[in-house]
Amino acid sequence: MKIKIGSTGKGEFGYFRRARNRSLLITLLLFAIPVAAFLIAWAVNRSRMNIVTVVAIVGCLPACRSLVNFIMLAMRKPMDKRLYDEIRAHQGRLDMRYEMYMTGYEKSAYIDAAAAAGRTVVAYTHDESASAEYLSEKIEKALSNAGYPADVKIMKNKKLFLERLDSMNEHLSSLKEGISFMEDPRYPGYTREDMILHTILLLCL
Repeated sequence: MKIKIGSTGKGEFGYFRRARNRSLLITLLLFAIPVAAFLIAWAVNRSRMNIVTVVAIVGCLPACRSLVNFIMLAMRKPMDKRLYDEIRAHQGRLDMRYEMYMTGYEKSAYIDAAAAAGRTVVAYTHDESASAEYLSEKIEKALSNAGYPADVKIMKNKKLFLERLDSMNEHLSSLKEGISFMEDPRYPGYTREDMILHTILLLCL
């Protein structure tokens, strides 16, 4: 299903807060099942030396993986509501995604917002330590491999980013002009911009 503005999916404002809460509930449930099985078997057999103990230990592996995922989400600070409202006010007709944390073997960084139009992608990060060059190259490579080549610019100046969004809105038709696109049957209804942003989200936590 195509992500809509206002949903709680990945790439939308409030994602980290909701994903963290959901991951916590899943983690607790996954731990509760094997622990409950172990305690019941212990009470019935009056011994820990039974097959259920082995099953319970193995059953904790998915819970441990879920715990790692929860910790990673919990370490990410949700996007500031005032910043979101400020950027959202300049979104206009642009396809955008918000509150993303791009992970990589070498570097990781928070991306507050990203917009796509034609072969142009611009993103903003408040993280001064983020390497704009590295992020741009990583995204451009992923988009090229996916068949949606684009010029990517990561911006740290919020004022310039907002001005760029306004400019993209003003020239939106010309930015999309002359670009061929064949819909991916796996993602019915997705535009080229949707696929670009979807590809970026695949790089994010």
